[in-house]
Amino acid sequence: MKVAVLSFAHERAAAYARLLHAAPDVDLVVADPGGTRGREAARELGAAYADSWDEVFALGPAAVVVTGAPGHRRELVERAAAAGAHVLCEQPFAADAADAEAMVQACADAGVRLSLASPTCYSPAFAAVRERLSDTELLGALTTVHGAYNAPRPAGAPGGALDTNAPGLFDLVDLVLGGTPAEQVYAQTNGIRGGASDGESAALVSVRYADGTVVSVDCSWGTDGDRSVHEPALTFIGERASVEFAGAPRLLGGYDAASARERWVLREDDPYAVMLGAFLTAVREGTATGPDGATGVRTLRIIEAARESARTGQPVGPAAPHAVAS
Repeated sequence: MKVAVLSFAHERAAAYARLLHAAPDVDLVVADPGGTRGREAARELGAAYADSWDEVFALGPAAVVVTGAPGHRRELVERAAAAGAHVLCEQPFAADAADAEAMVQACADAGVRLSLASPTCYSPAFAAVRERLSDTELLGALTTVHGAYNAPRPAGAPGGALDTNAPGLFDLVDLVLGGTPAEQVYAQTNGIRGGASDGESAALVSVRYADGTVVSVDCSWGTDGDRSVHEPALTFIGERASVEFAGAPRLLGGYDAASARERWVLREDDPYAVMLGAFLTAVREGTATGPDGATGVRTLRIIEAARESARTGQPVGPAAPHAVAS
């Protein structure tokens, strides 16, 4: 199966290329017009390289991983859809909700799947949590969700903490709630750590959904040395019990005298490898897995409402989306 990585604007493009090159039965193609990192990665891996978007789509990839800059992802997704290629797109997968809806519609019209690169959503641990949450006799009705994702800001990432960390939390919530739309969003933010021009560095967001569930998350940037949550973590609270989920559970903890700080050993499986494996299986078998484009639209509308709420100091109702095919 021919799979293309489109652009090396995102820091994870090289990791995706490496994982795909190592995957069985995958014929990797790299395309990075106007850049140099993609060509270098292709040469190191011994993979095919395309000098232009026309060239890469002429090769007929069955699937693509879109890692271009957010403002250019719509163009790449629409071109992939027109070529009949299934899409795995980095988050935030669009510059705004209008672009997101157009991307989803293009893929629906072409009969290809648009999947989101939210690796925690594909984890076996999250699948186990969703199974537990479906047991209403054990949990009762879900009432509240508390969450945190405090990963450090990726080098060169555009936007603020709402763009970088919030999708990793709200994609998970969207899957648990089965696509239930948000009705009201309230957020407080500041830019102390990065400066106002770099977007918000701290963000607390509360969302009330149409089914009455209330979700409150901290999606602020963390630092490499602090104790913050570097992978999404959520606590689901029901009427009778609660369920905790950690994207990177701590398997062993202690104190490192050399660095004079806590040291934790986490699980060893690569969440991006798990996600790519699930995506490739879905492409081969024609199945659906993980968050799709409609999830991305709902998440993006929450982020846009959160930014408006932080600006005005008032709760905001997310704009009603147009009819979006999933």
